[in-house]
Amino acid sequence: MNKTIIEPEKTERLRQLADVLQMEIRGQHHIIPRVVSVLQRGELGLSKAGRPRGSFLFLGPTGVGKTELTQVFTGKLFGMEKLVRYDMSEFQTQESLGLLLGSRPGEKGFLGAAYERTKTGTLLFDEVEKAHPRIMDVFLQMLDAARVTIATGETLDLSGFYIVMTSNIGSAELMTLQHSAESTLERHVLSRAQQSLRPEIFARITEKLVFHRLSYEHQLEIAAKFLEKEISFLTGRGCNIRVSESVLSFVVRKGFHPKLGARPMRDAAEKLVGDAVAVALLLNGCADGCLTADPANDRLKIE
Repeated sequence: MNKTIIEPEKTERLRQLADVLQMEIRGQHHIIPRVVSVLQRGELGLSKAGRPRGSFLFLGPTGVGKTELTQVFTGKLFGMEKLVRYDMSEFQTQESLGLLLGSRPGEKGFLGAAYERTKTGTLLFDEVEKAHPRIMDVFLQMLDAARVTIATGETLDLSGFYIVMTSNIGSAELMTLQHSAESTLERHVLSRAQQSLRPEIFARITEKLVFHRLSYEHQLEIAAKFLEKEISFLTGRGCNIRVSESVLSFVVRKGFHPKLGARPMRDAAEKLVGDAVAVALLLNGCADGCLTADPANDRLKIE
């Protein structure tokens, strides 16, 4: 029996994975250990033969970190070029099966083209509940045997991939149950997902995880993360900027949306800080000073 040898760099990367994900994904601490468990087993070769390395169903409202988490762990394990993403709202008709697998002999389809580029990584299917039932048949093949046959006649071996499905199933009801305990909300969302997805698909997914709504404190943490990245970028460009206490809550107010969650936060931070720096450069020739909120003019400014 051959002894499995793990490269030291890979071992260290897997050891650090939980800390990296906790740092990048805010407000979802209950999810990270379960995700890391699947990823570590997958990377250490402990997944079942003939299955994907691991599979996830990420449930919850828009803008709480479902796609962000997928991007972060894929980037850490493989590099972002190994993330293949499909918006399933574009695959709602029976004809869309041809887009995925090829519609005529010789065509590779989107999945075959992606497989030609990389044999390992993450396949991300956003809003999976919108996919046509024929597409669901393909998901069953992926989860059950990690094999899919495309129009060229080639059978793709997807055992080198993680499969992530995201869904907003049950999110509308979360607004009416927002004062309930998180455990109650999780049971409700999982129950709805089990009813909406085919039982045989639901049962084959390694981890079904419900993302929590973001509290105001977590919104502040996310805004702080994006502000820090923006200030760091500008420091590298020669700007010396301090940030006043008024900035964080202002960015949250501009960047958090009740329906979109924290999704607009990065763009808000980049635009607000960038506009303040641009004005300072045009007026003074430099952008050194204290970044502060200017609510009267609905902007940030550098003093």
